[in-house]
Amino acid sequence: MTEWRTHLRRTMNELSSSASTRAVDSMLNYETVKYFGNERYEAQRYDEHLMLYRKAAIRAQRSLSMLSLGQQLIIALCLIAVLWRATQGVLDKQLTLGDFVYRVLKQSISDMERMFSLLEIESEIKDSQGAPPLAVRSAEVRFEHVSFSYEPPRQILRDLTFTIAAGTTTAVVGHSGSGKSTLVRLLLRFYDVDKAGGGRIVIDGQDIRAVTQDSLRAAMGIVPQDTVLFNDTIYHNITYGRPSAARDEVIAAARHAHIHAFIESLPAGYDTLVGERGLKLSGGEKQRIAIARALLKDPHILIFDEATSALDSRAERSIQQALEQIARNRTTLIIAHRLSTVIHAQQILVMDQGRIIERGTHHELLAAGNVYAQMWALQHQQHAPTGEDEMLPLVAD
Repeated sequence: MTEWRTHLRRTMNELSSSASTRAVDSMLNYETVKYFGNERYEAQRYDEHLMLYRKAAIRAQRSLSMLSLGQQLIIALCLIAVLWRATQGVLDKQLTLGDFVYRVLKQSISDMERMFSLLEIESEIKDSQGAPPLAVRSAEVRFEHVSFSYEPPRQILRDLTFTIAAGTTTAVVGHSGSGKSTLVRLLLRFYDVDKAGGGRIVIDGQDIRAVTQDSLRAAMGIVPQDTVLFNDTIYHNITYGRPSAARDEVIAAARHAHIHAFIESLPAGYDTLVGERGLKLSGGEKQRIAIARALLKDPHILIFDEATSALDSRAERSIQQALEQIARNRTTLIIAHRLSTVIHAQQILVMDQGRIIERGTHHELLAAGNVYAQMWALQHQQHAPTGEDEMLPLVAD
């Protein structure tokens, strides 16, 4: 009988591992889940894995019950004898009812302490009561006197004010640690601006703290610098931008991201597993899948956080042209170290130590001859041209 139920137990263990992997994968990639507002989708997928595990666990438990019927019968008879003796002790006033059940209560409370501590933790960023959804009209984004610090002694942003006009592209450049990526985290409400005099961020005149987080993130599509993929197929990772998308839409997004030909060359095509955090793909391939995912979402506001940093110069040029077409008539924010990727922007902001020290178009900033012009010149000094396939220079940190 033990041999018969071994395969049932093995199936249950495999399904348990699958459910745990699904949960851990979602939590490791929590930023991507929030980027696309797919918390409910992840919960549904996890619930499906748990239902399969539940069925297997029930079958295994039934077989175990049959196997241990004889043993349980002996234990039950002994337990009855013990209960009878304990009951007699209570009736004879040698024991109290509390003495009888104390161990079980104490053990149960101890087992639940961890759960109670988790339930007592409050989310730092939460929707205000009765918050309405974001009503996107022209998708104009404005930072008004924004100040922010992760910790009080360390100020990251200092009194920033700028506007990303509807349908235009604004690029933010600067050395590492200048606060560029913090702008994205604030815009997505992973953090809120400082409460005391921290200013505000508004979209079409609506303070983002006054609307629901789901509607805010639904209006945005992001290609992050650190691209993380789920341990699933390429198709699943692209459709994560919009799980209800048709296959033709997924393929169209992959074509725009210049990744379709590569996917088709794989033996399993779109059903190829990418491995945990996409370890089976190169950095450029992961980044192009992230671009396809953002395009499939079709958002009002696009955010590119070093969207082409992992690509070679030829792939970067082709994708850059596609991104310019996609960003046309969309409100777009670009975070960049590589200045050659932002020369088309209608507005370029140069940041240093949490402040905007220059702003203007590419040609205006070059003519000014200040920090931006020095950064541009430094690129060409560090990377000499090597012909048609020259590598585009990087900004020095």
